[in-house]
Amino acid sequence: MIKIPPYLKKGDTIGITCPAGYTVKSKADTCIKTLQQWGFDVMVGKTLGSDSDNYFSGTDEQRLNELQAMLDDESINAILCGRGGYGVGRIIDQLDFTKFKRKPKWIIGFSDITVLHAHLNSKIKVASLHAPMASAFNNEKEFIESLHKALIGKKAKYNCAIDPLNKIGTATGELIGGNLSLLVNVIGTPSDINTKNKILFVEDIAEYIYGVDRMFYQLKRSGKLDQLKGLIIGGFTEMKDTERPFGKTVYEAISDIVKEYDYPVCYNFPVSHDTANYALKEGGIYTLKVTKKAVTLSE
Repeated sequence: MIKIPPYLKKGDTIGITCPAGYTVKSKADTCIKTLQQWGFDVMVGKTLGSDSDNYFSGTDEQRLNELQAMLDDESINAILCGRGGYGVGRIIDQLDFTKFKRKPKWIIGFSDITVLHAHLNSKIKVASLHAPMASAFNNEKEFIESLHKALIGKKAKYNCAIDPLNKIGTATGELIGGNLSLLVNVIGTPSDINTKNKILFVEDIAEYIYGVDRMFYQLKRSGKLDQLKGLIIGGFTEMKDTERPFGKTVYEAISDIVKEYDYPVCYNFPVSHDTANYALKEGGIYTLKVTKKAVTLSE
């Protein structure tokens, strides 16, 4: 069973850290002000706007130590990642979750933070939040507010526009997923996810269409698609094609790969690297309902 961390109340503290790529501190200004308006205290780690001179927000050791300290600090009630990029996979195996398992807290982020979500779900058995990060609080208010509601324990119900590629049906199960390239990257590692009887959601950015096709075949060949309850295809932003065209859109490529399965599938759900990015509880129980007229995902 997945353990659900305590929901937050006014006066609780949210720590901000950057366990992967670098971001300037000013990009988190809107986030910090918003969290304070919600009634939370904010503790900003040194990796946000650090003096790093390369891609990462700090050395592996610096990023590891700061995240470890926030995991262990009982005065911090949730951890919000500043940005994704790349880097969590370099430190995930050195993290000690002993104290965290005794007193879990919400860990929030998307993109490269998918590695952390997958590890928490498969190894630690604690729910987490796939949601806007500190550098993304300039997104549309509706999606930022979805994080607020998730943090204080309000049940989510999201709607999605219909798509001609959708597969009709209803499914209830544990929700898991995130960035497609990272989900594929953790296959065969200690952070590998178990998808049996679960609703899987995926999104990605700046990939070639053939690359998404390849990654979906890896999911298929590794058995990750065989026993799903449902599949949610989120936004695939800034997609690229080869000089000689692949011949299909990214959604058409995915549809061809999953057409043999009888579970519901929806496309263009508002979870993405773009502004449309609803907060989703990894490990939470949801019902996906896909009809000819509407698509809903209800916690």
